[in-house]
Amino acid sequence: MARQKASSRAAAQPAVKKKWTGLRNAAKPSARKAVKSKGRSTTAAKSAAKSAAKSAARSKARPKQRIAVSHHREEDFRLDGLRAYAKYRDLGIKDATHGLAQAHVIRLQGPCNPQEVSKLHYHDVEFQMVYVLKGWVKTYLEGQGETTMREGSCWTQPPKIRHMILDYSDDVELLEVILPADFKTVELTA
Repeated sequence: MARQKASSRAAAQPAVKKKWTGLRNAAKPSARKAVKSKGRSTTAAKSAAKSAAKSAARSKARPKQRIAVSHHREEDFRLDGLRAYAKYRDLGIKDATHGLAQAHVIRLQGPCNPQEVSKLHYHDVEFQMVYVLKGWVKTYLEGQGETTMREGSCWTQPPKIRHMILDYSDDVELLEVILPADFKTVELTA
């Protein structure tokens, strides 16, 4: 009976939280045995060292990037890009990133001439993204087939994916971002 009263008294008292000081465990002796760290295996250590060295080399090899600001000016659209049927407006990214990336606005000149435009090709790039700013463009992407991209559409083209433009509106404008800035384009025969 005495036990029941003691346990009922304990249950009736509110639980009191003790403030944690962070020193509680430091004062108590540990029951755990000290274990020596075996460290990484030599293969894992070598791999980690190589990875760190590559990362350091990349950051040292790349010059510091600059800010690039480009405002719209009609006179900046030029016929000096990859395709003769397109005008390009360079956004200054290539110079600011020292060739790490390139970005430009492309205006495909209408009307579309499929004999000139629709040539299967690929680009030897690490990354390519296209965003439709205005109008529409019909493309063929290997593994995807034909797709019509409209204002607001965006797509990526994995490295070396075979693709071609099939048709486009007379007012189409595209934003294209590519890594690296300088790359090789390979035209293929059907």
